Amino acid sequence: MSRRDKMSLTADLIRRVHKDIADAGPTTGFVPLTDQDYDQTRITLLAQYPKGSDLWLFAYGSLIWKPACEVEDLGLAFLRGWHRQFCLRLKRFRGTPEYPGLMMALDAGGSCRGVLQRIPARHVEDRLDLLLRRETSVKPASNTPRWVNVESPHGSQHAITFTINRKGPTYCRHTLEETAEILAKACGHWGSGAEYLLHTVAHLEERGIHDPYLWRLQQMVAQRIDATHNAHAVAATGFDS
Repeated sequence: MSRRDKMSLTADLIRRVHKDIADAGPTTGFVPLTDQDYDQTRITLLAQYPKGSDLWLFAYGSLIWKPACEVEDLGLAFLRGWHRQFCLRLKRFRGTPEYPGLMMALDAGGSCRGVLQRIPARHVEDRLDLLLRRETSVKPASNTPRWVNVESPHGSQHAITFTINRKGPTYCRHTLEETAEILAKACGHWGSGAEYLLHTVAHLEERGIHDPYLWRLQQMVAQRIDATHNAHAVAATGFDS
């Protein structure tokens, strides 16, 4: 960790939230993307890209600690006009229809420090396809790819990143307290929202990226998981130790 303070959210707390949940399949009201949809998105994106050049990606969340394809890590980068936010409602993956979860995306406004990644020119088409299939799965779209300009030690780079579709049905806005309550409880077949938060904050801190919003959020989620566990323990024993 880059900070002297330790994270409040731990693997032990994550285990208290985890549940073994079967994948119920695509959420009602959404249509899975087809091969033709992915092909069209890739063609549209590459129309703004110098053919035969390397492709740059801006990773700000799980793509840092779990890349969708083989990439070269080029270090830190800075993006203006977008910020990390748990603003994507999930009824699948890290949530269920009964207990929806939240996923992080880039929302408009502010700024964001992340990681610049490179796909060599000879692998662009294949690896971009893998990236799109990892980050997008249904329509109407929730998480949409777009070109942005990021600042890095390598200079200004035109890069692809994924941003929230504010007009989509999964876009949501919550207070910090509401977000913490959801992440402390929601779990799907991919795991819990708390687990996703833990991995993201830990890997950002290892890179020297301290996001005050996520740091405070992990503290609040840890407190809620611990309080729930203690309440259940008291109920089971019948007395408060």
